[in-house]
Amino acid sequence: ISDIRLALDRSEFLLHYQPKVNMHTGEVIGVEALIRWQHPDRGLVLPSAFLPSIEGRAISLELGEWVIDTALNQINQWRSMGLELPVSVNISTHQLQHGNFTSSLKVLLAAHPEVEPHYLGLEILETSALSDISKVSTTMNECHELGVRFALDDFGTGYSSLAYLKRLPAYLIKIDQSFVRDMLENADDLAIVEAVVGLAKTFKREVIAEGVE
Repeated sequence: ISDIRLALDRSEFLLHYQPKVNMHTGEVIGVEALIRWQHPDRGLVLPSAFLPSIEGRAISLELGEWVIDTALNQINQWRSMGLELPVSVNISTHQLQHGNFTSSLKVLLAAHPEVEPHYLGLEILETSALSDISKVSTTMNECHELGVRFALDDFGTGYSSLAYLKRLPAYLIKIDQSFVRDMLENADDLAIVEAVVGLAKTFKREVIAEGVE
């Protein structure tokens, strides 16, 4: 944890951007920001190697705000180059359920007045438990009023997929890559993908398949 604090102070974290592509047109419709740690000794460290150690701790909130702030900076840089690319970032349930999440988001958006809020998307990891779905739904609606939209990430692998889909105001469902990668060889995986796409249509949500690369 102290190493992560030091890394934040030394600006050792960076974001990589994975494109989201419309498979009918080939158009890049946005990107997802993925945090990496450029460690001076260990090289490029993936988030799975350091995020679990700070889950639920104060430093995770600070790092989460850094990710949003950095993504907003990137949106502005791309817009100055003529690229209109929405950017989505992952947020932890701890961050989302923190009492001042909406007000913190307002401050971050106000610091980037040249970026329209709808260019920012927030992805909730569906593999994390939400302690109070009603409270989270209220927070999400408050963020929607600011212009920021939500997605359900890793859909189908978590605690309560259908309950989250029914009660949380997320505009987009992301099918977990564990179902997508083998869908052409595994009939069960294909059935799950088809079922999630069907759910998305029924609930009038957009859908993205992870792992198509």
